[in-house]
Amino acid sequence: MGLDLYKLNHLIAVAEEGSFTRAATRLHLSQQALSTSVRTLEREVGVPLLERSATGVTVLPAGQALIADARLLHGIADSAVRRARRIGRGEAERLRIGHTPAVTGDEVTALLREHQTDPELIIDVNQRYPDELTAQLLGGQLDLGLARALTPAHGLIGTTLIRQRLTIAVAAAHPLADRAEVRLNDLEGEEITVWGHPGRSGYTDLLVNLCRDAGFEPRVHRNPIQGTPPVTAVLDTHGVAFVTASPGPAAGGAVQVKELQPPVHVPLQALWPQHSTSDARQAFLAAVQGF
Repeated sequence: MGLDLYKLNHLIAVAEEGSFTRAATRLHLSQQALSTSVRTLEREVGVPLLERSATGVTVLPAGQALIADARLLHGIADSAVRRARRIGRGEAERLRIGHTPAVTGDEVTALLREHQTDPELIIDVNQRYPDELTAQLLGGQLDLGLARALTPAHGLIGTTLIRQRLTIAVAAAHPLADRAEVRLNDLEGEEITVWGHPGRSGYTDLLVNLCRDAGFEPRVHRNPIQGTPPVTAVLDTHGVAFVTASPGPAAGGAVQVKELQPPVHVPLQALWPQHSTSDARQAFLAAVQGF
């Protein structure tokens, strides 16, 4: 059978709104037309997708699986249309890259300068929070995502591009600022700034587990100012932060970045949607890792 993308859109709207009434309003359809569309889809698939009750709509496991694939299908379709238009119009290719706050813009720029193979290629780089990054990769708005310790969602492929050495950032007045190097167990009792919530961020959990492996339970504090360069997280604080910046002064001398011993390396990973085509992405991955 061939899946109707319009019917899939109707299913997604009902699931997101939790109500046929609200979904019909959003889609500018009558409630009866929307209900008929979803029931037709259920008959075509051959199993119930939604459970309807007086209090609302519950998405059944089969519906959740179909919705996850439907979002991927829409992203592939949109990417295919954009690619065909670009080729037909003779336009230059564009590589759209998103990166999480754990990966700095400077790191992305350095990676592109080292491995960009086409000087005529147009590259758009924007920071995205992990959930937004995943949604835009699946939706076809991004060609490539750069992150750290992010588990690829259904429909995405992930690989480690490089591994970078961790360093420690502290304010210039911090007692550790005069050290030539910092050991992991020196951080016991320190407040460690992180960017994601423990248990909800793979990268935060990776950093927390580093401390546990060193023999102590870290005191973590989530940075309230998201999206700023990682080294600035320790300004006006008494804490420390794991970063990947080179050792030395930073933030105009207000921060000192210290070498961490023993050496610890963290992944810089690439994510992209399955079954989508991007010549520029493939060339970039090939240049970095020999794909």
